[in-house]
Amino acid sequence: MSLAIRPILSALLRNRTGAVLVALQIAIALAVLVNAVYIVKQRIDLMSRPTAIDDRNIFVISSSGFTRDFDTQASMREDLAYLRSVPGIVAATPITQVPLSGGGSSTNLNSVTGQPAKGKNGNYFQFDEQGLKTLGLRLIAGRSFTTNDVLPPAASVQTTYAPQILMSKGMAEALFPKGDALGKTVYDPDDRPMTIVGITDDMMGSWVWSDHPTWVFFTPQLPGGKDIRYLVRAEPGRRDALMRVVEEHLTKSNPNRALNYVRTLEIYKDRSYLSDRNMGIFLASVTTLLLAITSLGIFGLATFNVSTRTKQIGTRRAVGARRSDIIRYFLVENWLITTAGVVAGCIMGLAVGYWLSREYQLERIDLYYLLGGALTLWGIGLLAAWQPARRAAKISPAVAARTV
Repeated sequence: MSLAIRPILSALLRNRTGAVLVALQIAIALAVLVNAVYIVKQRIDLMSRPTAIDDRNIFVISSSGFTRDFDTQASMREDLAYLRSVPGIVAATPITQVPLSGGGSSTNLNSVTGQPAKGKNGNYFQFDEQGLKTLGLRLIAGRSFTTNDVLPPAASVQTTYAPQILMSKGMAEALFPKGDALGKTVYDPDDRPMTIVGITDDMMGSWVWSDHPTWVFFTPQLPGGKDIRYLVRAEPGRRDALMRVVEEHLTKSNPNRALNYVRTLEIYKDRSYLSDRNMGIFLASVTTLLLAITSLGIFGLATFNVSTRTKQIGTRRAVGARRSDIIRYFLVENWLITTAGVVAGCIMGLAVGYWLSREYQLERIDLYYLLGGALTLWGIGLLAAWQPARRAAKISPAVAARTV
């Protein structure tokens, strides 16, 4: 038996309230689905960015001296000598700020003198000659720091000046877009010259949410004060075991200081991306719930239509309609409702995506997300209507006749 679209449309128009409500529900679900998936994908891409450092094998040690007898430099020398002698530790360095932690320091560097207020704002770290090795950061040009380059603690933690510095590739290209930055001179906010002796890979700095997270540079200087942080890199697979060994030793080695904590660098990274992760989980949960509700709405409408058309279904069966014809009828009816919702949802999704891009500076939604969302809603619609359609096909002409 042939199946015409026009009679189905006529039947829907005579009982359009339920169909309109379900189509509107589908439109809202599609608009939310495509934009939520797109935002979640952006969050995943953000969290998946390479850091350029060996963050999985690095841990952080924080200690604080609390007595008058505490000697920062002597304690640092003793701790570093121990850390670098432990089997399984690749390298260790004192460091002023922790990468990926969300907390750090930055300052302007300029490629020309006499313009201290201008330049590029770079996130900086201070460490010794083992800094790059500890980070696992690749040097792509020039040289690393040597022991002779390392300066004693500065009078202020805000002092960033050093005659030689290392710089990330991204920072170097921002300052010298037309030429090689290696060997060039840059100037700090006090207009003091610093020579770039090495260029590194684009390391992710302290602020993962920054517009330019890889604008990073390094100065060879020991930290001052009684609070000391060490960055320690372990051999792959040995980090956690070495953390316990190191913590036990450092806790007992110096009675004039307290060991604040020993943490993995991954803890800092996870904290920095916590809001992005929570947003992704929230949007995924809301979208899943909305799709479930939409499926129930489609199922409910199809079930209602079957229950109110028992006589018509029986009549069609009596005049020769096969079970497959009945199933096809209800699936086509549901497809028409779903298609109306999908078309409206695509328009709504584009409008919402445009608004999000304007208000929150997000990228415009890609059209293939709309295509994927439309196919998903079509599939959900057909699956939700399948069981009611099969139930309708089981109605016999005899049962229909008893309802006359």
